[in-house]
Formats: sequence, structure tokens, C-alpha cells
Amino acid sequence: MSDYDDLVDALSPVSAALTKLGIRHYVGGSVASSFHGASRSTMDVDLVADMTDAHVSDFLKCFGQDFYLSEAAIRDAIRRKSCFNLIHLPTSFKVDVFVSRQRPFDVTAMNRAKMEHLGDSRVIEIQIATPEDAIISKLEWYRKTNETSERQWDDVTRLLKLLGDVADMEYLTASAESVGVQDLLERLIREVGT
Repeated sequence: MSDYDDLVDALSPVSAALTKLGIRHYVGGSVASSFHGASRSTMDVDLVADMTDAHVSDFLKCFGQDFYLSEAAIRDAIRRKSCFNLIHLPTSFKVDVFVSRQRPFDVTAMNRAKMEHLGDSRVIEIQIATPEDAIISKLEWYRKTNETSERQWDDVTRLLKLLGDVADMEYLTASAESVGVQDLLERLIREVGT
């Protein structure tokens, strides 16, 4: 069994629950980066979801013994527009659900996410962040971690190199400015030489 099989086993029920409840969502983080070619191993998957407090009771009913999750943590994350997680006990894989903050960038990234097939022997069809949106999200995460996460910087460097001439620089620049990471994007572009 591959890491991707574990990921799909953990992610599928969460995505199915969100879909059943009509909650828009997409895969971001290192799984999105890996999907676009900047591969690295991970034991969690990031989802961004348009979740509200009204969804919580029905969301909780979708999960049985295979998952650890906390109603209090979910409600707190929705209130603060932050993150909660579910742990898939059979695989120990963690699904981090980031509640969308509904900023212009967040809304646009949700709209731009593309339906893709993720997995090896087991496959899930799910929305995945575009490479450009993955770059902006990772630059923002890099900033929030006091610009110390070399893994995040390595991910964005490899993503931008992989994109090369097809990178939507106009979109990247506007998005970076909207979330306050324009200086990091400029540094990234200088380092990559795009």
C-alpha cells in the first residue's frame, strides 16, 4: 500500500461528507504541490472548505469509529476562520480542514480549483488548487511561520520552476499583493529566475 493509498483512504470519506452537505472544498498544501510535480512525502492533507456552523451537526454524523474529530474544535475553527483536523485511525493520516476566510483570494482560489484524479491504485476525484494558488497559499504560510519553513520555500521554488513560462505571472502578482506576500513573490521570482 502506498502513501497515496493511505491519503485516499483518509481523504475520501471527508470529501464525501463535504460533498453530501453541499460544502465546496479543494485540496491545497503539499498534496496539491506534489500533484503539480513538486513531490514530497506527507502524513496529512490540507482541505479548504466553505464550512459554516450550520453544517457541523450533519458533518459529525458522517463519521464513525474510523475517525477522531472534535465538535468543539470544528466549531472553534469555523468561528475563528482557522483550521480543525480529523485523524483517520486506520492509517494515522490527518486531514486538516481550513475554513475559508472568504477574502477575495480565497473565493478566487476556490473558483479556480480544478477537478482532478488523485491517487495510485486507489483514486479519488476531487478539486485541487491550481499551481499558482498553491504558491500564494504557501507563501502566506511561510510568512505566518516567520519565514522559517524551508519545506514551504522549497515547495514554492520547485512549483515556480516547474511552471516556467506557463506561470500566470499577472495573477500571481495580483494575488500576492492581495494577501500581503508580494515581497516574498518578488524574492521567489528573483531566485528562480523567471
